[in-house]
Amino acid sequence: MEKLIDIIKKTTSYFLTKGIDHPQLTTELIFSHVLKCPRLDLYLQFDRNMQENVLAELRPLVLRRAKGEPIQYVLGESHFCDLKLKVTPDVLIPRPETEELIEKITKIYQNSLNIPLKILDLGTGSGAIALCLAQTFQNSQIIASDKSPAALEIAKINAKRNGIQNVTFLESDWFEKIEGVFDIIVSNPPYLTSDEWETAAPEVKEHEPKIALVAEQEGAADLIKILVTAKKYLKEGGLLCLESGIHHQSLLEQTAKDCSYSKYESLQDLSHRNRFFFAWS
Repeated sequence: MEKLIDIIKKTTSYFLTKGIDHPQLTTELIFSHVLKCPRLDLYLQFDRNMQENVLAELRPLVLRRAKGEPIQYVLGESHFCDLKLKVTPDVLIPRPETEELIEKITKIYQNSLNIPLKILDLGTGSGAIALCLAQTFQNSQIIASDKSPAALEIAKINAKRNGIQNVTFLESDWFEKIEGVFDIIVSNPPYLTSDEWETAAPEVKEHEPKIALVAEQEGAADLIKILVTAKKYLKEGGLLCLESGIHHQSLLEQTAKDCSYSKYESLQDLSHRNRFFFAWS
């Protein structure tokens, strides 16, 4: 019977031959998931005999990752801020850049007396943004909307999994069924161009939902639709926060000016790319 250390070495070598990024880490993540232990605890049980029933559970996960399926879908979960989120191919895998969006929103209100009491997250997907803001602004009421019933089911599971109760979920195509006005409207809508989709990494192109990534009009269609419509759903002085493509900023600035937003600005991500657009009503 083979030891855990031997199977880990073999799996790491297998991932290496398949060109999988971070083969050692990937192996450890899969093994800790199946063995239901923290990743670092694997080092405490290297001499553990590997039973066939455990190997039978490991093999299909290893094969899926070797074929290029994102590790988050293989494991069925993704970490975002302080949340552990269920993810499936029905939802986009949350990105580190979107964590930056949360940080920028939080920074605006951290020393403010005007804590946002009503927040709208458009196109919530896994619920990542809505649930993180719900943790940050615990006295707020948040509506998380998406036109995908499957995505909303995942988001509801994630709210329950993380013990978050101040979020309401609504099936809506952008503002179609939205009522009322909000202190913050936030969205990470589709913003890739068709060309960007065609040149995307296979892990993205072959596994993640295209509908959550690609938009018409050179990736700008949904961004513009939200920016134009959001103003009447914002309270006076309310804030619209968008994650966008790096080539959309001048168009968003002109649109915000045409829509008479009182203030607007483009913000960079950690790689110094214009990734976010904020506009105040």
